[in-house]
Amino acid sequence: MKNGPLRFALVPKRKNVLVLQLSDEFLVYDKEANKAHCLNNTAAEVWKLCDGETTVAEIVRTMESRSSLVDEKIVWLSLAKFARAGLLQNGIGFAHKAWPLSRREAVRRVGAAAAALALPVVTSILVPTPAEAASCFHAGHSCASNAQCCSGICTPVLQICVGG
Repeated sequence: MKNGPLRFALVPKRKNVLVLQLSDEFLVYDKEANKAHCLNNTAAEVWKLCDGETTVAEIVRTMESRSSLVDEKIVWLSLAKFARAGLLQNGIGFAHKAWPLSRREAVRRVGAAAAALALPVVTSILVPTPAEAASCFHAGHSCASNAQCCSGICTPVLQICVGG
């Protein structure tokens, strides 16, 4: 790997991260942070090319060969979104270049329909731990169904959990 802060900043998290390519979605699950990230096509293509060895210029050339809507600013925007989502090992090195293109500017430059296709989107959600996901309401808590109560009994009239 070549030296320089720019190359180091482009190293995506690959350790403790699960990646799943679905038909039209690209999911990255960060096991340490319990966060799931859904990347649109543009962001996913940048993620796949971002390996710590490939320069931004090389990523741009590859992306431009695939789509005329993608330029260097779109790639930097993708990288900035990865950094904000915690998907880069170190995103500090490119902070000064991270926001050269606003959504408003992109829409003006390429039109609304094209911008919707070209702009990178990274949607993140916090995933509950297994213990949090399996939690239930104890006796006296309001409920709407038996499944919400630890005892499995939600009184239909009072709508509260009874028992354990």
